[in-house]
Parts: sequence; C-alpha cells; structure tokens
Amino acid sequence: MNTPSNVVDAYVGARLRMRRVMLGMSQGKLGQLLGVTFQQIQKYEKGSNRISASRLRQAAHVLEVPVEFFYEGAPAPSAAGGEASESATQPFDVAFLATTEGFQLNRAFLRIRDPKVRRRIVELVVSLAPSDE
Repeated sequence: MNTPSNVVDAYVGARLRMRRVMLGMSQGKLGQLLGVTFQQIQKYEKGSNRISASRLRQAAHVLEVPVEFFYEGAPAPSAAGGEASESATQPFDVAFLATTEGFQLNRAFLRIRDPKVRRRIVELVVSLAPSDE
C-alpha cells in the first residue's frame, strides 16, 4: 500500500539514489539484487514508497554502506506523527548529488588538483547562477 511520503522517506530515497549512482548501478540492477522491479526502485528513490527495515538493510548490504548512511543528515521528525517539521526540507547538497549531473560534476571537480583552477570554476558558476536576492 502506498502511504503519503514524508521528507524522511524522500531523504532516504535520495541517499539510495546517490549511492546507486556513485556505484554506476542501474535501477534495474539494484532491483534485481533486491528482488524488486526497477519501478519499485524508482518509487523508493522518489520517496513515494517507504522502504521497509529489512529491505533497507538488504540495500545497505548490496550498496556496501552501513544502514546509517541512509539517515546521515536527515531532517529530524517532529514529535507528532513522525512527519518532519514544516521547516525541514531535503538539504540541497543531497538532492543535487543524487542527480546524475550532480554526481558527475562533483566527481570531475574533485579530480582538479590546482586550487586556483577550482576557485575560478566556483567563481564562474557563482557568476552564472541567479542571485538569491
């Protein structure tokens, strides 16, 4: 049964996607290893379906991370009903790194050894991005 997702489910799903992408694994391959369809993996990654404790443990084993990996930096649930507080949102860095582009950009950037070049790239990206004002 589908239950409404909350920010913690979405966060865990984003971490699942991030780790899968880091390993270069397809949704189909992960689904095969977990005994579910790739569509189910998509639902887990979006947070529209919750991952059971046993499936999360299995995913941690397959993705070679501790179960705690999926909760690192997660928003804290409020006392009422287990939903995260209204002000809690998925941190930008996790949402961005969970994308293929984010992962590729991060990986390539980390291979640049010259700190001056890295600083210039950051300055370029900041200059191209719309201001927060």
